[in-house]
Amino acid sequence: MKGYLQVYTGNGKGKTTAGLGLALRGAGAGLQVFVGQFLKQGNYSEIKALSRFENITVEQFGMGKFVKGAPSKKEIAAARAGYARLCEILTANKHDLVIVDEGNVAVTCNLISEGELLDLIDRKPDDVELVITGRGALASVVHRADLVTEMQDIKHYFQQGVAARKGIEK
Repeated sequence: MKGYLQVYTGNGKGKTTAGLGLALRGAGAGLQVFVGQFLKQGNYSEIKALSRFENITVEQFGMGKFVKGAPSKKEIAAARAGYARLCEILTANKHDLVIVDEGNVAVTCNLISEGELLDLIDRKPDDVELVITGRGALASVVHRADLVTEMQDIKHYFQQGVAARKGIEK
């Protein structure tokens, strides 16, 4: 099966959710799935659910908080380790679906470079589906993608002060 490059970007809600939905679909079809999450750290509801699948592996490469301003040395180190791990995963070619969650944001926050994200794309074996999520997808990433979905923020209850809810946003 030929693998494609999918990008989920934009300011609206649902980029990670779309990627993880694809992980569930892939797992249900017997695919080997790897989810690498930049910036994130923690046992969120989706991590608990995905851990029930033998053929889904999730690894987090973050400190569990938003990067504000210049990233800390710990945040950079976590992202560097994540980048190296994703290189290993793609080179080993043992997964059918690889999801780089918040890959676009990792570039925007200067945790990895544009060149490194493009390098991950270049490492993608022909039969691997690669998904990159996160706001602010660069034109170079969009250009290489086979599918790009932009989530548009039209209305969100967060603007009325509704906090992230367990099982819905976290």
